Amino acid sequence: MASAMRQDVSCSICHEIFRDPVILSCSHSFCKNCLFRQWREKQLRECPICKSTSGRKHPPINLALKNLCETLLEGSQKASIKSEPLCSLHSEKLKLFCLDHNKPVCVICRDSKAHTNHKFRPIDEAARDHREELQKSLKPVQEKLKLFQQIKGNFDETAEHIKFQAQHTESQIKKQFKKLHQFLQEEEEARIKALREEEKQKSQKMKEKIDALIREITALSFTIRVTEKELKAEDVSFLLNYKTVVKRVQRRPPMNDPQLASGAHIDVAKHLGNLSYNIWDKIKEKVSYSPVILDPNTAYPHLALSEDLTSVSFREKKKLPDNPERFDHFPMVLSSKGFTSGSHSWDVEVGDSTQWIVGVAKESSTRKGPSIMSGLWGVWLCNGTYTALSPTDPSSYLLVKKMQKIRVHLDWNKGKLSFSDLDTNTNIHSFSHTFTEKMFPLISTWKNLPLKMLTVTSHDMARRFADCDDDDNNEDGGDDDC
Repeated sequence: MASAMRQDVSCSICHEIFRDPVILSCSHSFCKNCLFRQWREKQLRECPICKSTSGRKHPPINLALKNLCETLLEGSQKASIKSEPLCSLHSEKLKLFCLDHNKPVCVICRDSKAHTNHKFRPIDEAARDHREELQKSLKPVQEKLKLFQQIKGNFDETAEHIKFQAQHTESQIKKQFKKLHQFLQEEEEARIKALREEEKQKSQKMKEKIDALIREITALSFTIRVTEKELKAEDVSFLLNYKTVVKRVQRRPPMNDPQLASGAHIDVAKHLGNLSYNIWDKIKEKVSYSPVILDPNTAYPHLALSEDLTSVSFREKKKLPDNPERFDHFPMVLSSKGFTSGSHSWDVEVGDSTQWIVGVAKESSTRKGPSIMSGLWGVWLCNGTYTALSPTDPSSYLLVKKMQKIRVHLDWNKGKLSFSDLDTNTNIHSFSHTFTEKMFPLISTWKNLPLKMLTVTSHDMARRFADCDDDDNNEDGGDDDC
């Protein structure tokens, strides 16, 4: 019954008890604000229930319904006040808080034996103290939530960046394979063209030989027919034409038997022999190899890498996920591959850039903050001055003229790191250190001019490897060009 009564005094729009109810000419009532809001949205003054048009812009207040609803609301508020928790033992209001039992009590409980010599506080003071204590306990949780939200934001950025990387990398793969497909298609067309040209030439020669042979056959056939005809003639007639026939037969010049010349057939072996290898060998002439490939996941956000990941330049900062591998303090980028043994060399073209670092960094060097310098060996150009950098000697000035290209050679096993001017083949500086962990090639730049890892062709690589093999047989164990 109470539910039915509440339905009678509830607005059909907001489904709450009427507030300032107005009545329409169709006798339906609604909250004033609810009705006007709906009229504004629909731009039509009609009853939300029966859809009849209201002739009055400002319907009158339903006073009887308003008074009834206010009485119901007032009674509901009093009921909520009366529903305040009471002491389960004495049915009194809980006005005190027992510090010993840590629970609210009434004034009668305070004087009972159960609370003898206990400490009490007014309920509002106890609530305030406990709220403050709870607030302090909640603060670390709030801070943890804030941290987790920040981490989630970084994870979300990483997820988006993974999608971008995958799409970009896929496009680059397709681009590279498109070049290879084009090369293979052009190579196929060239080889088929050469085959058809050989076929055309040899077919033409055979045609000329066949035509000449046909002419000879025709002439011989004619001579034979005529002679055979004379042989069948009467004796007198045969003898009268004998000399002429003999001259015709003897007039045919002596002719060597036609022979098929050597090399008349298609040189199939030339076209098919080692076909895949020959194509691969030709591809090597059109591609290059870089001993060092830069890792974009380590690049400082201000650095831009080329599509082939061999050059880097400074640019406007790009928003990137703050992954553990990425530098966040210095504009540096590492190679995608590190070395734990062996002898390795690579060339860097610094060009006209006026501020850069070329060198190596150990794997354990932190990428965050300035402490990377504690694990870096290299040559630094700043304000026209060349400096050697190392953990043991952070700044050692070098007497070096302007350089365009630098060769870096790392002999991990022998603990030697050398830098030389590639154009003049002169040593710049060498470090001696016992390396104990993986070492990564590193470059850094603060300028827009790019620094580029120089690539080598397959023949250059073969020559350098051959030189290294020769040097390994020498007593000095090789030089810095390997």
